[in-house]
Amino acid sequence: MSSGQGVTRGLLTIKEPSVETHEIYLPERFDDASLKEKIFFSAISLFAEFGLNGARMEQIAEKASTTKRMVVYHFKSKELLYVQVLEYVYTQIRSCERRLNLTGQPPVEAMVELVEWTFDFHATHPDFIRIICMENMQRGRFVKQSAYLREINRSALELLEGVLKRGQQKQLFNKQVTAKDVHRLISSFSFYHVANSYTFSNFFEDGAEPIDSTAHYREMAVKVVLRYIGP
Repeated sequence: MSSGQGVTRGLLTIKEPSVETHEIYLPERFDDASLKEKIFFSAISLFAEFGLNGARMEQIAEKASTTKRMVVYHFKSKELLYVQVLEYVYTQIRSCERRLNLTGQPPVEAMVELVEWTFDFHATHPDFIRIICMENMQRGRFVKQSAYLREINRSALELLEGVLKRGQQKQLFNKQVTAKDVHRLISSFSFYHVANSYTFSNFFEDGAEPIDSTAHYREMAVKVVLRYIGP
């Protein structure tokens, strides 16, 4: 995300060695942020663009209009800052997901909303997806080290299990289908649309902007998931 773009307000849980867990709320606009928040905004953008190895502390400082010394003062090291960005990205996804009112809807409608929301969230948060891509290129080196990330992501399957169970009880969904497999299927469609948008668009869609095809592929994702989980 560029420094002029908004970021959905959300809770960031940060864990530092020998320091109590504390929380940061990011404002909606870069210009309204404190210095520490501006550093964090800048880190999101640069880690998405260059990854952990490519992004430099000096670049983060320059983008936040501060000094490397202040970046180190607030976040200790580039690696700790990177882990905190990873935690923020996943916390945003999972916390927004939990705010969906799926339990109050019939199971089919709930599943449709979850697929559509997931697809749209990926499409509107490309920097988040690129950061996750970068972590996969490192073979999950840092997510392996974070118990917090494993814990926060459990809610994705718990949410799906609730919808699936209600649908299976009404014989609307196949009882052999698992939440893990459905989550993988939804994520595959949503993630691919962002992660491979430039190559796919240039090879097969005459270089059209990804946003031009979002509605089409979102509808396709819904149809595929409903067919897969059907009785």
